[in-house]
Amino acid sequence: MSLNQWSLHLLLRFTLSLIAIAMAAHAVADEKADRIIETVLLYQRDNGGWPKNYERDQKLSDDDKKRLASEKARDDTTFDNGATHREVRLLAKAYDEAKSDARRKQYKKACLAGVHFILKAQYPGGGWPQFYPESKGYSRHVTFNDGAMIGIMSVLRDVAAGTDEFAFTDAALRARAKTAVDKGIRCILDCQIEVDGKKTAWCAQHDAESLAPAKARSYELASISGGESAGVVKFLMEIDKPSDEVIEAIEGAIAWFEAAKLEGIRVGRKEDKSSPEGTDRIVVSDPSAEPMWARFYTIGTNKPIFCSRDGIPRATLAEISHERRNGYSWLGYYGANLLAKDYPAWRKKWGRRGKS
Repeated sequence: MSLNQWSLHLLLRFTLSLIAIAMAAHAVADEKADRIIETVLLYQRDNGGWPKNYERDQKLSDDDKKRLASEKARDDTTFDNGATHREVRLLAKAYDEAKSDARRKQYKKACLAGVHFILKAQYPGGGWPQFYPESKGYSRHVTFNDGAMIGIMSVLRDVAAGTDEFAFTDAALRARAKTAVDKGIRCILDCQIEVDGKKTAWCAQHDAESLAPAKARSYELASISGGESAGVVKFLMEIDKPSDEVIEAIEGAIAWFEAAKLEGIRVGRKEDKSSPEGTDRIVVSDPSAEPMWARFYTIGTNKPIFCSRDGIPRATLAEISHERRNGYSWLGYYGANLLAKDYPAWRKKWGRRGKS
């Protein structure tokens, strides 16, 4: 075999090896995707929704599958931590990628059951609770916390638009989804907190009937939320041809984010041998730091709130318990992209300042 022939032979072997590796990786990815969807289907309850915090990518034994089948009638369904609306999206994607009609039919049925569950859970006033149908205590509130309501409305908006992901939905369901989104937007506008006649932002949750800001867990007080409000404003900015009322809501919220930003600080850690982790979370003075926002602010004063499980608001992170100081997100860069990127782009297209 000549040198050129030998080189070609090596190149061919190398190419075939790469193809084999790619095919193996693709097969592994397909196997993982199939396992995730199987798990999602097994965890779906008879009412169409899902519980939270289960591991989607898990290998289920036959006993696990029997147990899940016996739990189908449970009403532990929720929108907390991304539950239900994420599963609906996963199933819509799986339907699009399915290789057999039987699977496509199965995924479509489960996905539509999830959408109908979401529609049924909506309050007459347009909001959604954290849990449904077994909602009690603070889980009954209209829930913006952890992006619950915005995640729901984003799915319904795509269903209403008949995007590629939800192209299999019919006209009747799309109309219902559009009505639900319109009611949800109305609820968002009605929940926006006003202080001295000025629109500000939103609480992490609002009372289901009065829509007033409401507390949740003992350390989550009625307040203005820098964290949850960022997602609400971004959703409003995605509305095509926004009404004057939506524009005013966005402008008011952006003005609030500007006023509420905390400059010259950052969150760091210091050694603490007395703590279980060996460190403690602290706020550090840093004139060069990017602006931050508190998770919660006192309505009317815009003073950040930090709180232990005793429910007593404190002025600084250092004043609350070590457990809550290190086990919860109190400060973050929640409004950074909103002010630097999202709002300038939106204002150029829709904002009144951009039209002047």
